[in-house]
Amino acid sequence: MSVAVYLIAVVILGLGAAILKVPPLVGFIAAGFLLGAADVPEVPWVSTVGELGAALLLFSIGLDLDLRTLGRKVISSTAAVTMVVITMTTAAVIGTVVLGLGLHVGLVKGWTAVLMLGFALASSSTIVIMKILEERDDSSALYGRIAVGTSILQDTSSIILLVFISGTAPSPWALALVLLVPAARVLGWILSHIRHREMYALFGITIALLLGYELFELVDLPGTLGALIVGALLASHPNSADLAESFRPIQELFLVAFFVSVGAAGPPTAGAVAMALVLVALLPLRSAAYGWMLWFMRLRHRSAVLTGLAVASYSELAIVVAGVGVGQGLLGPEWVQSLSLAVALSFIVASVVNQRASHLVRVLSNAMPDHAPDALHPSEAPVNLAGVEVVIFGMGRVGRAAYRRYLADLPDLGRGAPVPILGVDNDADKVRRLVRKGYNIVEGDATDTDFWQRLSSGEVRSAILAMPEPGANLAVLDWIEHHGFAGEVMAVARYDDEAEAMRKRGVDTVINIYDGVGAALAEAAEHRWPALATS
Repeated sequence: MSVAVYLIAVVILGLGAAILKVPPLVGFIAAGFLLGAADVPEVPWVSTVGELGAALLLFSIGLDLDLRTLGRKVISSTAAVTMVVITMTTAAVIGTVVLGLGLHVGLVKGWTAVLMLGFALASSSTIVIMKILEERDDSSALYGRIAVGTSILQDTSSIILLVFISGTAPSPWALALVLLVPAARVLGWILSHIRHREMYALFGITIALLLGYELFELVDLPGTLGALIVGALLASHPNSADLAESFRPIQELFLVAFFVSVGAAGPPTAGAVAMALVLVALLPLRSAAYGWMLWFMRLRHRSAVLTGLAVASYSELAIVVAGVGVGQGLLGPEWVQSLSLAVALSFIVASVVNQRASHLVRVLSNAMPDHAPDALHPSEAPVNLAGVEVVIFGMGRVGRAAYRRYLADLPDLGRGAPVPILGVDNDADKVRRLVRKGYNIVEGDATDTDFWQRLSSGEVRSAILAMPEPGANLAVLDWIEHHGFAGEVMAVARYDDEAEAMRKRGVDTVINIYDGVGAALAEAAEHRWPALATS
């Protein structure tokens, strides 16, 4: 009977959220609150399924993660500085309210416990960030990559804190986890030989939950960290995007249980509610810390504000840290209820606020000083297309080959003459390497709204879409059509259905990568053995 009540509450409140035009997760959290307050018997497997959903989401984040980006200054510096600022600010407020003003929430064993709470609440929820970005289709946007990258680095810091305060070191067998690195090659080989979509989903769920979640839990490390790491080890595989997409429906279903369990921590005391509301009142300050830090890093107003809005929520790891603090006698049990309520309310606030992101960007940008165009971060600097006739989106092997072929067909440009071809790629390291080799290339993500706002006027007559990720070229085509590009469009495709979709949308030339290789081999054979062509 309890299961039926849970399902009815989730469906009704989820639909209610949709009718009110707020994200469904708001309804799911509200269902958790309602079920907890109504004292409905707990369904034991809900929290377990929710945790597995979180593990699958982190696995999919890992599949889309370029570990090199975490070390980029704009991400690592932002993560470090905001973590310190938010930790100290939150700890100061908690200490003042609890130790200074005497608000009764529960046992707090001095400033050590207060600093622990401040540190735990400095992280943002990677799960909520990804949900917000997916709803906007901004996962690959610059601000999205910064939000996810800083969240991952901060969550990792929280996990280290958990290990430290728990008083129990990971099992010595944890050292054997380095074997996952060579094991990733074997997993990659298996992934290359999977041909059926249902096997993709089964394979992804198996390695995420067994090799990632369960294996790490076995050696006394957080299972969600394991899921993220295993996903990151497979991120460079050509089929990683297909793998992530295959189990997305199951992941979304499991995450419903996660949001319900966050809201069902039980009825908090009056002091716990008051403390939760104080923490929610601090959310604008944490967003401001990110916004000003990214402005200092010379990002545009829009990127800085959107990042600040995306990271507004507290991390669910704060609840885990509070639980460990209770177990170690540093905190009273009321703190778990208070932080559960604060985290759940922050999820709701972040989801609702991000629905009005465009309006808030316009309002908040006015409070930030302007940067000169030539002083902006390289990823945000304007792109001048003056003199450029051809733009190639995606400078992988195909893009570079097209660039070199086009350049070879041009007459001698002369020293200092502008190169009439421009490459665009979102891999900063690749861009730096190619610039050193003499390529005319800029860093940019053609599936990012911000990129198109960086483009200056020009007279481009041809666009070549050479990005290898499935669906990426179609996404760029959306923007080319949106901006009324009247020139010639050429594109490569990996799959027949993708090629057919491009032809239907009027792409002038579509080359299927595998068909193109076959045609080249046939042409070579015809020239080498003419008799075969006439037989």
